[in-house]
Amino acid sequence: MRYGYSRYRDRREAGRALAELLRRYADRDDVVVYALPRGGVPVAYEIATALHAPLDVFTVRKLGVPGHEELAMGAVAPGGLYVMDEGIVNSLGVSASEFGEVIRKEVAEAERRDAAYRHHRPRPDVSGKIAIVVDDGLATGSTMRVAVESLRRMAPRQIIVAVPVGALDTCEMLQEEADKVICAATPEHFRAVGLYYEDFSQTTDEEVRDLLAHAFDAQAKRWSTR
Repeated sequence: MRYGYSRYRDRREAGRALAELLRRYADRDDVVVYALPRGGVPVAYEIATALHAPLDVFTVRKLGVPGHEELAMGAVAPGGLYVMDEGIVNSLGVSASEFGEVIRKEVAEAERRDAAYRHHRPRPDVSGKIAIVVDDGLATGSTMRVAVESLRRMAPRQIIVAVPVGALDTCEMLQEEADKVICAATPEHFRAVGLYYEDFSQTTDEEVRDLLAHAFDAQAKRWSTR
């Protein structure tokens, strides 16, 4: 983990900078790069390109508090595996039925987006391999936590969390969940991921689909020349 930071121009530049910290994983047959959409995809695309590794998405959805959806009370992955922020749930009096309804809605949305992004392309086999899980930053870490827990079920040999910037306590917490955590920047007074980018405009669904398609085609060409 490296401390200190500079502002990134955009997510693509952040991905190229993070790829430098992952160079030891380049040109290997046992590495798969996973992106948390949407913002993590441009970052992960640059990493997968630099490492000559396959790229896939891991669609995790935030669980927003009913009536205050911008406030996360956890996160959920396709299949229903979730993590819950008990402090927020208890302090705001979110009932079990309300929590369950949010989970059902977000699981359905995660599965819909996953199919739309990937166009039913086959998932790379990560069993016995190294999974590098990428997002554009870590604040609470709830979405990354559920992604790591879900990936464990796919039996990778090692899970590496890699982000351009993150809150120090969150990066340290994730070291208990993942095998390795690479936070390229951990500002002392972290407030929000977007503050560490000059351009933090929303990544579109179209951009996600295009980057995944380009990465899939590039990987197919590399395999065809071997």
